[in-house]
Amino acid sequence: MNINEKIASELNVAIQQIDAAIQLLDSGATVPFISRYRKEATGGLTDTQLRELEIRLHYLREMDERRQTILKSIADQHKLTPELEQTILQAESKSALEDLYLPYKPKRRTKAQIAKEAGLEPLAWQLLNNPALSPQEISLSFLSPEHQILTAENALEGARHILMEHFAEHAGLLGEFRSILWDHGILKCGVIKGKETEGSKFADYFSYQEPIRKIPSHRALAVFRGQREQILNVTLFLEEDRIETCLLKIMQTFGIQNNNRPADNWLIETVKWAWNIKIFLKLELEAIMQLREQADEEGIKVFASNLNHLLMAAPAGSRVTLGLDPGLRTGVKAVVIDGTGKLLAHVTIFPHAPRNEWDASLSALARLCQHHAVELISIGNGTASRETDKLVSELKKRHPELKLTSIVVSEAGASVYSASELAAQEFPDLDVSYRGAVSIARRLQDPLAELVKIDPKSIGVGQYQHDVNQAKLSRTLHAVMEDCVNAVGVNVNTASAPLLACVAGLNESVAKNVIRYRDENGAFKNRQALKKVPRLGDKAFEQAAGFLRIVNGDNPLDASAVHPEAYAIVERILKDQKKPIQELMGNTALLTRLNAAQYTDAQFGLPTVKDILHELEKPGRDPRPEFKTAVFKEGIETLADLRAGMILEGVVTNVSNFGAFVDIGVHQDGLVHISMLADRFVKDPHSVVKVGDIVKVKVLEIDIQRKRIQLSMRLSETPAPASARQTGARAPGKLSHGKAIAKSQETTLGNMLLQALQKKK
Repeated sequence: MNINEKIASELNVAIQQIDAAIQLLDSGATVPFISRYRKEATGGLTDTQLRELEIRLHYLREMDERRQTILKSIADQHKLTPELEQTILQAESKSALEDLYLPYKPKRRTKAQIAKEAGLEPLAWQLLNNPALSPQEISLSFLSPEHQILTAENALEGARHILMEHFAEHAGLLGEFRSILWDHGILKCGVIKGKETEGSKFADYFSYQEPIRKIPSHRALAVFRGQREQILNVTLFLEEDRIETCLLKIMQTFGIQNNNRPADNWLIETVKWAWNIKIFLKLELEAIMQLREQADEEGIKVFASNLNHLLMAAPAGSRVTLGLDPGLRTGVKAVVIDGTGKLLAHVTIFPHAPRNEWDASLSALARLCQHHAVELISIGNGTASRETDKLVSELKKRHPELKLTSIVVSEAGASVYSASELAAQEFPDLDVSYRGAVSIARRLQDPLAELVKIDPKSIGVGQYQHDVNQAKLSRTLHAVMEDCVNAVGVNVNTASAPLLACVAGLNESVAKNVIRYRDENGAFKNRQALKKVPRLGDKAFEQAAGFLRIVNGDNPLDASAVHPEAYAIVERILKDQKKPIQELMGNTALLTRLNAAQYTDAQFGLPTVKDILHELEKPGRDPRPEFKTAVFKEGIETLADLRAGMILEGVVTNVSNFGAFVDIGVHQDGLVHISMLADRFVKDPHSVVKVGDIVKVKVLEIDIQRKRIQLSMRLSETPAPASARQTGARAPGKLSHGKAIAKSQETTLGNMLLQALQKKK
């Protein structure tokens, strides 16, 4: 089975679909372009399928290159038999390949190699093949002062190392043992002596064990962080009966038995040594690495899902917005931006302690709102957020004529943007603190357009994002940003360079060229003008054009997702209907009556024509949801204001594998454990909530000292008694609630992730 056939089987699609998709990818086509504009070729493969295909293709091609390297290496040693070659060609994983290569892999001078150089290999084989020989007697004929083999014990030790290496390089056994260790191995953790106080946040793992294959990613990542910070010892344990099974398999494979022959005990001891020193240590490391890789994959998946929901959050739209970056001693930074994100005004007010200029601050904000016709107020959710929200609430009460809408938004990453080169280029004369306020305002108008300017790892919606494979994380998050940007489309005449760089076919340098050309020549009037941009060649134009929008340009189609290559289809429709384009676009009654099959041809099939008709119904439609806001309960501003049993409205700020974090307006996100997300069993929290969702929650417990809030979306849930809430004890008869708060590993992870989120804010 070749690579294409293998991927087709794994994705459960036709081989022709895979052949076409790989051909397009190899020609330089991007996933968004293929999924949107090449449906006929791929049989309608989705962007998700194409991403999986792309990842798998890279892995299998990499493995194939390694396979050829291994075959050549063994052939150069004149050891490649037809049987071995066939086995290598049929290997289905990198680990299986490396197992087969192990006996032939050039090695540093191991003890076995040194023993072979001393002429002890015949001794090893004689004892293995004829256990009736006396090890002590036969070894005497292999003494060699030249090689420091002075005693029978020296000779037998060398022979043992040769056999140990031989046993440990058997590919079939390694594969079996790898499975046994994964299926039955138990991961054990213990605290390093003297690190109990320093590592108190890992206390739940000081004496922890769990079958390795059952460990969820968030617990694995917590364990590995504890190990990396030199708080925890991590080992893999296999029960004695499993070890005995493995030892017997080695003995059976190499014909070793306990028949009371002179060499039997020596050979059995050699098998035990091989297991303990060579085989188990190697496979233990591999199993732990496998756990880490799986945890990485899941952690990256969680981050990618959260980032997708955050980027695709509802935009408030092109409305004049007041952005407030709250602060106490340093004051509240206030900026006004117009509907395009252009800075109109900025000022600092000091409504809070120590200056307490409350009325003056209200007057200043009222003047700004009146002068610039502000419609929206975006408030960062960091320090002094609720105090500033209260200020805005009073502003709205005193000036109802302004008709203001205020929203508290996440300011995670705003400081990263404000100190970035991009922000410095955009606002060279503006103080860094004001740049952060601009970001806070813009992310309300259009979260996608603003957040692409920030390294996604700084946005704070990940699960241990700094612990996972950073290269893989970056690739995955870039793919998410690319998919989101292309799903929405980009106004080429207003987009920033980072936003343009996410468009299919473009990169950072071409995006900057687009901006430069726009600045020098004015707004683009049509898509064809894009070809004048330096380094934006035919291939880049083909990939990017359908995702770049030109509003109020020469051709109304340029503001839609219809690709320029398909304009001829629209022209045929216009000719048949004898109507101008303006009467066709948005005319649902007419468009739904058209027979799509009538407009297919050799280049464009039914899927493309149907897409064009759907696009003409709602040209340039935004796939993001309608803009809605959460309303925090008045008077609930700090942890001290919370009471068990309260039902509050909040915004989901992060979703992990063990639950969701919800901002209820008290400067500390609360945790809704997975068991509290619904009145049914929930396997994956992402199936219930996503970042940005507005939800109702019930307060179950508040721990002011440790800044912990336990919430439930099961609004009928009964909070624990006051005594249990104060002491942390589990209330009798509250098993379901206990599950929400007493799963120690999840709780610890939740607190650590919560602390990380707070630091970002």
